[in-house]
Amino acid sequence: MHVSKGKPLMKRVPVLHIVLFLATFATTLAAGALQKGINIFREPGRLPEGLPFAGTLMTILLFHEVSHYIASKRHHTYATLPYFIPAPSLIGTFGAFIKMKSPIMTRNALVDIGASGPVAGFIISVIASAVGLSMSEVVPLTKGEGALSLGDSLLFTALSRVIVGTPPVDADILLHPVAFAGWIGLFVTALNLIPIGQLDGGHIAYAILGEKHRYLSIALVGVLALLGISAVVGGSGWEGWLLWAVLMPVLGIKHPPVLYREVPLDPRRRVVGFLALLIFIVTFIPAPFKIQL
Repeated sequence: MHVSKGKPLMKRVPVLHIVLFLATFATTLAAGALQKGINIFREPGRLPEGLPFAGTLMTILLFHEVSHYIASKRHHTYATLPYFIPAPSLIGTFGAFIKMKSPIMTRNALVDIGASGPVAGFIISVIASAVGLSMSEVVPLTKGEGALSLGDSLLFTALSRVIVGTPPVDADILLHPVAFAGWIGLFVTALNLIPIGQLDGGHIAYAILGEKHRYLSIALVGVLALLGISAVVGGSGWEGWLLWAVLMPVLGIKHPPVLYREVPLDPRRRVVGFLALLIFIVTFIPAPFKIQL
């Protein structure tokens, strides 16, 4: 009797999602500590020093994915809870995602679901960037030799100038871990809003353009390829765009149709779509990473 009642409850507990969330929190915590030069194997007691970075980044990812989930539920689209992806990398994660398991009904729903995550993540990332920049410091460039140098988006540059000021020619801003997490959040927002295939930006572009979205996707894959090739050949830019140019056609650049195509896109959703485009423009970074020599 007690066992039979307990089984349905166990099935409702999202064990995999919880395990992945905790594992990703652990890897981002380790990444935050390593960024501060802490050897987590020799000094495990200092692991909590990675909390400002891990807590900020996990909050950004959580707001992004939960916003997608809530928007999906509102539009009667079945979606899973977020899957977080732990990774042994500089930032400790490959991000997070939810899986859509039923068709999206209308173009209005497509805009709401596609834009909800990036907009929520963008807001938290801007707050984190502003707070983190207020705790950042300006250091001589000689101290940063061999370090990872981050490119700036239009928005992050503006925030830096307002909050920190313009560094001297021989100096740069050493980002506080919270600011670094905010920078990553803005960069991830831009990646998600690229209007290709079934990325968030692709959902929004398809809702506005319909089948013409496919031609935009093809053109943008070419642009990403050119950015990547110019980085490989010219030594400036980011080679990672070449990987993205290869990955996008593999994942699919054709967007599946909505269930009720005849339902028109209302003006408010068009405004949201153009707002998402503006966010993409101010957060996009052509050359996000380079090593200072």
